[in-house]
Amino acid sequence: MSVHSKLDRWRNVSRFAMARLADYGDLLALELAQTRARIMREIIAFVALAVSGLFTLAFFCVAVIASAWRTPYWLMTVWGIAALWLVASVAALLIIRSQRPGTSFDVLKHELGADLETVKEALK
Repeated sequence: MSVHSKLDRWRNVSRFAMARLADYGDLLALELAQTRARIMREIIAFVALAVSGLFTLAFFCVAVIASAWRTPYWLMTVWGIAALWLVASVAALLIIRSQRPGTSFDVLKHELGADLETVKEALK
């Protein structure tokens, strides 16, 4: 292969890369905006769920304790509720730890990988 043909290939590859660079910037901005919106929706939903769930459970626990107030089971009821909260906390921790993290920028990664394969094929 001559030096001229190699230079032509590299010139074509560099034109291709430069043309795609602007597309990468647009794609990155778009995926960043989508990721930011998704994360904000999830945070707002989790906060609302946590606050409402904790208030509901707290009032339920107070109601159970008040119902057992002047009975021989009062102390056992209080410790039972404390144990249930401990079990719920450990279960929540285990569930959160077992979750796969969300994947961001998949389209950009795919496009970069496809373009790298194209460049490799063009340089063969």
